[in-house]
Amino acid sequence: MASLHQSIEIDVPVQTAYNQWTQFEDFPSFMENIEEVQQLDDQHLHWRASIGGAEREWETEITEQIPDQRIAWRTVSGAENRGVVKFEPLGADRTLLTVDVEYQPGTVTEKIGDMLGMVSANIGEDLENFKEFIENQGGETGAWRSEIH
Repeated sequence: MASLHQSIEIDVPVQTAYNQWTQFEDFPSFMENIEEVQQLDDQHLHWRASIGGAEREWETEITEQIPDQRIAWRTVSGAENRGVVKFEPLGADRTLLTVDVEYQPGTVTEKIGDMLGMVSANIGEDLENFKEFIENQGGETGAWRSEIH
């Protein structure tokens, strides 16, 4: 499996950043390759993406969710991946958002893209887009504050 680690500082309180990240169905608004996310229940999501011109679908299970701290997941079907998003306050109005992902490139195109650093670049762009989205939004579009262990 390949892995990546990326962080970004966001000019919103940690609660605002976390609350927006829990709005999974909004991900296509700031994630370039994600076409659709359907929240099936509190712990399960169905993803549809266009990666390197190929349609990919998978389902994930949220394995841990602690408000204002972390959200961890793993795939239960489809494109294999797992990871964690961490939220760290950097004062009252600033957040460090860190993403650690492990993934299995499937097609030859995905493997070449991974070798060229395209996955890392896409995640970096998605984080920049999230930063712009939440900072310009002026607040979160919703929130889910329960815990999953």
